[in-house]
Amino acid sequence: MAFACVRPCSQQVSSGLRASAYATLSKASRPQEKSSNGPVFQYVGQHRKPTHKVFVWGFSFTGALGIPSFVVPDSGRKKPRKYQNTPYRLETAEQISSAACGYGFTLIASSTKDLCKLWGMGLNKDSQLGFQRTQHDRHSSYDYVLEPSPVALPLTEPLQTKVVQVACGRAHSLVLTDQEGVFSMGNNAYGQCGRRIVENEVYSGSHIIHKVEGFSSRVVQVACGQDHSLFLTEAGAVFACGWGADGQTGLGHHNISSSPVEVGGDLCGVEVQQISTYGDCSLAVSRDGRLFGWGNSEYRQMASVTEASQINSPRHLPLEGCGKVVQASCGGTQVAILNEKGEVFVWGYGILGKGPNLSESSTPEKIPSTLFGRSEFSPSVSVAQIRCGLSHFAAITDGGELFVWGKNVRGCLGIGKKEDQYFPWRVTVPGQVLDVACGVDHMVALVRSLL
Repeated sequence: MAFACVRPCSQQVSSGLRASAYATLSKASRPQEKSSNGPVFQYVGQHRKPTHKVFVWGFSFTGALGIPSFVVPDSGRKKPRKYQNTPYRLETAEQISSAACGYGFTLIASSTKDLCKLWGMGLNKDSQLGFQRTQHDRHSSYDYVLEPSPVALPLTEPLQTKVVQVACGRAHSLVLTDQEGVFSMGNNAYGQCGRRIVENEVYSGSHIIHKVEGFSSRVVQVACGQDHSLFLTEAGAVFACGWGADGQTGLGHHNISSSPVEVGGDLCGVEVQQISTYGDCSLAVSRDGRLFGWGNSEYRQMASVTEASQINSPRHLPLEGCGKVVQASCGGTQVAILNEKGEVFVWGYGILGKGPNLSESSTPEKIPSTLFGRSEFSPSVSVAQIRCGLSHFAAITDGGELFVWGKNVRGCLGIGKKEDQYFPWRVTVPGQVLDVACGVDHMVALVRSLL
């Protein structure tokens, strides 16, 4: 893969691909490989303040990892690094509080009130990272962004507004702020950005960052499916827009919706605390611990209520023996839930985490807590967060340890090998993992460290 411009220079390598050339987060020079011939011991004082770091891994050639030397080697490396199989630190000058992985691209955000609070890296052919002006033509935008580059939001009060959360789909992005609502950018062919569909609209090089309107109260969470979007309000209502062919919008039909509409069905009168979607399946967890689902059930995600391959309206999913649900996550073919005891249950199709002999289940299967580190020496270990990529899972324990399992697409698991992982496996990250974002073939972890 060749790039037309990767630094502020006019050297022409290939006309097929454009890449962003400017570093924005790092105050230091481009990150270099570090090597040592022996062990290094670091001692941290008890008053040392923790630092927040960002680690990335997986497929690098789209630029989604934000490490330009992986794609276009500098003078210190002879070969590009197509796959990064272990966590690699992304140098950031700001404290990153939210991250999301799309299909070959990444958004990261800081909760700062500074002007610069949102950055994008990776594939940008649909302007899912906003307009990224090229070095030589202010009217052209980079199709590939190799370093974290700022995304300018059309904020009314930029110095008073914070970015709360980001979400990424196949080729669109959502940005949730604390004061000014939700913004969308990228491909809107199916209305997934919550705005009017323009026939034959060209998304490459688009300046459009749309403020999404039409909610009954303030939005507190956003989630991107492949080509649809979900929004959760502080009143507990769920809204949806975008592609609905598999029923994933939950609006009672299989049509496209270009503006957010409140989801009904079994969610009528229910206060929701969390939403999740990634492929074409959607989930919601109520404040009283019940699970609701709609969309694609081809892989038996909702076999507890239907034999059909699709549901276009939310249904309550009865889960025997799972207890009170506090969090749910779904990928392309698989589902995971977390109960109030910190136990994880999985079902659907794929590598579910209980060995190579279990590849499909229509009922929740509990993953033994011992696989997440519980033992007689650590009897209280429990899982605090669960996440799904397109074909893999991630779980974070209450002690900040990260476990992954599933298909190891292009090294996305970060476990130092190429093989798929059939049981939860701990990812070696220096510090406590606060959150993790899962994509198709890459991941991003937000880590707190004393080192």
